[in-house]
Amino acid sequence: MNENIQNSTLKKNAMLEALKKSLGIVTKAVEMVGIDRQTHYNWLKDDADYKAKVEALDDVVLDFAESKLHQSINNGSDTATIFFLKTKGKKRGYIEKQEITNTNLNVEVQEVTEEMQNELLNTLKRMIE
Repeated sequence: MNENIQNSTLKKNAMLEALKKSLGIVTKAVEMVGIDRQTHYNWLKDDADYKAKVEALDDVVLDFAESKLHQSINNGSDTATIFFLKTKGKKRGYIEKQEITNTNLNVEVQEVTEEMQNELLNTLKRMIE
């Protein structure tokens, strides 16, 4: 293995470790490794294996954030509990929805038939031509 490739591999591994420690913050990671930001982005573009490893770090960052959320819930944070239920408890009905009611409008809702859809589609096609 030539020296440039070996050095590049070492730098990439160091960058992956720095990204893990910095929770994916590129600016902090490149400073830790001593490389230019553009080098990191070039590696992402040119090296599929490096890119896959960087993308896999997203799960590490999400795991960290989820652990902090769970800590906040355990510490009695109502906001964290509500957020958790709105995101993870949807299937149990913990969703927020807007209901808009307007009693001043008396609009009849008409079913759109297949014939009406075809007529609209044909009109749009003629307009484009």
